[in-house]
Amino acid sequence: MKIWTSEHTFNHPWETVTQAAWRKYPNPMTPSILGTDVVERKVVDGVLHTHRLVQSKWYFPKWTHQLIGSAKICFASERSTVDPNKRQMMLKTINLTFCRHISVDEVLYYEPHPTDPGKTLLKQEASVSVRGVPLSHYMEDLLTSTISKNAGKGRQGLEWVIGRINSEVMGIAETAAKSTDDLILSTRRSLDDMTESARKSMDEIHAQAAKHMHI
Repeated sequence: MKIWTSEHTFNHPWETVTQAAWRKYPNPMTPSILGTDVVERKVVDGVLHTHRLVQSKWYFPKWTHQLIGSAKICFASERSTVDPNKRQMMLKTINLTFCRHISVDEVLYYEPHPTDPGKTLLKQEASVSVRGVPLSHYMEDLLTSTISKNAGKGRQGLEWVIGRINSEVMGIAETAAKSTDDLILSTRRSLDDMTESARKSMDEIHAQAAKHMHI
């Protein structure tokens, strides 16, 4: 069995990072993840529990196909919990494809950085086990190396999603500001029109009064 661990700090608040984590796939940095489907979602004592099915592609060397088989699409089970009060998010993923010979258990923890609450600390760990086939230790090393590379791409993908979220927020803010400006301009025009109409009415009244006085 091989154990891999990693830590990474995002320069974004926990709420932003966890929102991006839900929208992480698909993204251009991790094309191997094809998509996710929600199997179950419920709230228990204020904690959101979600079970998702993750579809992906595993790129194994061809020589491994004779040992463990092959699959065009691989599936994994992801179970997560989100506690907004404690500001904790945990995702645990296990592979379903190739599970006869390969076991990959991966856990991700998102929580506010202990020294800077405006940042988010990601703790990631994975255990890899290959059994019942030759060269099992070599394959464990191969899988662990792949997990490490994919973790880096995953963090880049999350930053990409955060960028999209920030752009959306800015777009909404700009739209709201434009709508407010348009409303103010429209109100000013309406007030100007009312003022002009009132002025014309007063001029007409004065003209009528002056006409009657001359008569």
